[in-house]
Amino acid sequence: MHRTFYILLMLAILFCGCENKEEPDESTERKASKMTIEVTSQAFEQGGMIPSKYTADGQNISPPLKWEGLPDGTRSIALISDDPDAPMGTWVHWVMWNIPPDVKELPENVPPDKDLPDGSRQGITDFGRPGYGGPSPPSGTHRYYFKICALDTNLDLPSSTAKADLVKAMEGHIVAEGQLMGKYKRR
Repeated sequence: MHRTFYILLMLAILFCGCENKEEPDESTERKASKMTIEVTSQAFEQGGMIPSKYTADGQNISPPLKWEGLPDGTRSIALISDDPDAPMGTWVHWVMWNIPPDVKELPENVPPDKDLPDGSRQGITDFGRPGYGGPSPPSGTHRYYFKICALDTNLDLPSSTAKADLVKAMEGHIVAEGQLMGKYKRR
């Protein structure tokens, strides 16, 4: 009996025409047409090792980042840096938003101020403070992503904003994105 039911269920799945034939909504079309931003650093290559200078084992200063490929209509830029390999789940190392669209790079050692002179804002990381917090993996080699998002708006967020709230505020406003991934292993 169970075998017959299983066979009938499998046949129903195969022949039910379960394809989603709905028209894509605007957000789906927008996601499909998002441009890609090229993100680079003078400090390390894509997939390369992050120098200890930019980690908790060194000076713990932010690495230089550069990006190209912002689309017309970009009103601001957001940055999120995190470590998906952390033992307790993704660890957030840096959140920043309202970077002016004419800014094409961040120098190394961005000060850990909530508000920067150009109007950029830095939110709270998983270290419990604003600004960059460098890699300090408890064991093994971890991956660190530096994600750049071009937005079609400026975000009115308090300096107490963490990654989850930034991501929520960016929903529907990302017109292009890109990332750079570096690795680090403690000595």
